[in-house]
Amino acid sequence: MFSDDLRKGTIIQPILPRPTLPAAPRPHGLRRAAGAIFNWINVLPFLGIHVACIAVFFVEFHWWAIPLFLTTYSLRVWALTAGFHRYFAHRAYKTSRWFQFVIATIGSAAIQKGPMWWAGEHRQHHRHSDQDGDPHSPIKKSVFWAHIGWILSRGNGDTDWNEMKDWNKFPELKWLDRFHWIPGALLGVGCWYFGGPTALVWGFVLSTVAVYHVTFCVNSVCHLFGYRRFETTDRSRNNWWVALLTFGEGWHNNHHHYQSSARQGFAWYEVDISYMSLKVLSWLGIVWDLREPTPRALQKNLIGSATTAKVLDGQIPAPAAEPNESPLAG
Repeated sequence: MFSDDLRKGTIIQPILPRPTLPAAPRPHGLRRAAGAIFNWINVLPFLGIHVACIAVFFVEFHWWAIPLFLTTYSLRVWALTAGFHRYFAHRAYKTSRWFQFVIATIGSAAIQKGPMWWAGEHRQHHRHSDQDGDPHSPIKKSVFWAHIGWILSRGNGDTDWNEMKDWNKFPELKWLDRFHWIPGALLGVGCWYFGGPTALVWGFVLSTVAVYHVTFCVNSVCHLFGYRRFETTDRSRNNWWVALLTFGEGWHNNHHHYQSSARQGFAWYEVDISYMSLKVLSWLGIVWDLREPTPRALQKNLIGSATTAKVLDGQIPAPAAEPNESPLAG
């Protein structure tokens, strides 16, 4: 049969195995599409520390437990808000190399991963706020996802060093980002060693859970409830009670209007404890060059103003930033 086919001029095509092509890389903005599946390595410890809160009813109570709770809560909230957020994500002020490591260490004790991971995710939030690619938008997904789900997802495990190239030159920060669990573990062990079960529960377990949820409220509550002073491309809002609990982070619409400001409370009644503390540290020479919005920036894109209304209607372009005025992240 083979020779007959040759005489008839038939060309025999050999059957070859189909080559396996490498999978196409995912676009950067959609890298979190696979994040809908939770990473149980993150979920189980997160659930475990919440369940451990029940221990408060079984340990002996001492009055010193309350100031211990407030101390470990306040230090870590401050390190997240004034450090991870305003310094590492937005570079809203300058400080020394040793003090930035102190801030990074205290913030890592909050068990919200490392400073570079945290700041990188936050820069992604500003780049795609309430749009596709925002890691924790309650508008695009759900309140649960914005508050808790995103941080437990499989797609948010690694530090995005493309976002954090400006911090690459500090090996101590890269080391801390890799071993971010060490400060939190040391805090828990220290509480147990110096104060036993009572200190462990109040100074570590309860305060860690409290720090979790007040900072997570900025992602969820502050895009749903509160007032808006400035017209922004997202639905950020100012929320007074979140601001009090997070030392100023609740003035979220202000922040989205002028992201690189060290001060987020723009009115006298918008209390910003993180900024106040940074101001004191600047008097001591520990931090310096605190960035603040110019008077012109505070009048730009005010909701209800004639200029904003025209800009929204597409009649005139938004005014350009003044020299040395940089309201953006990073």
